Amino acid sequence: MPASITVGVDGFPESPRAAHWAAREALLRDLRLRLVHAWPPLSPAARTLPHEDAPDHWAQRLLTDLVGELHDAYPGLRVTAELVPQAPVPALLAAARDAEMLVLGSRGRGTPGGFLLGSTGRHVLAHGERPVIMVHADDSPLTADVAVGVSLPEPDEEPLRFAFDAAARRGGALRAVHAGASGPRDEEADALGEALRPWREKYPGVPVAETLSAERAPLGVVHAVPGSGLLVLGRAETEPGPVPQLGSVVHAAVHHAPCPVAVVPCG
Repeated sequence: MPASITVGVDGFPESPRAAHWAAREALLRDLRLRLVHAWPPLSPAARTLPHEDAPDHWAQRLLTDLVGELHDAYPGLRVTAELVPQAPVPALLAAARDAEMLVLGSRGRGTPGGFLLGSTGRHVLAHGERPVIMVHADDSPLTADVAVGVSLPEPDEEPLRFAFDAAARRGGALRAVHAGASGPRDEEADALGEALRPWREKYPGVPVAETLSAERAPLGVVHAVPGSGLLVLGRAETEPGPVPQLGSVVHAAVHHAPCPVAVVPCG
């Protein structure tokens, strides 16, 4: 059973917000927090630089300062930090395999362009074996409620499991959203209710609201999120390629949802 939550750390302003989100999640789940800063191995010339001029000195300093900040903010938090001598994508994918979840900062908010997420985030989201949570520096204030996108007629179980568990741990309500509805509304309402039934039985203390939207799926899901502290989406297996395809709903949510987004691999 994974015993930690891992957060990828870099020098951008989104990293501290992601680390604080991950710290609260670690306390909520009674797990250890692991900070990972991937730093490609230094060249021989860089190794001969004076200590304070060496690039890895400042990378290690970033980790040390962040660990101190988290200890001050969250007494009792178990936190470790590692400077990994590897390129970011393979380092983060490897770290995620042994974690309950991987948390990353995202710089992709509010722009229609397709590449603001960045190559690292895109590859990790597409190929991570565990849930990946993207946190923006300007995400709205935390609430206990959770939203989850539900695919019909064959809903994916993993995002529903993750979402109900998250809502139960937080003491919040769950909003289940199916967007892109095109069939008879009664039939889709019945299908959504049937998809949620076993999870309602397993988590009877979680209030559940159901939303059907006729908007295209990416817009419908994002428009249903305000008021939630977390959006959970499933991710189908990604075909190998130089530019991973995340799917239109995940892409829209990571760029435009006003709260952290959990992307859960399915199948």
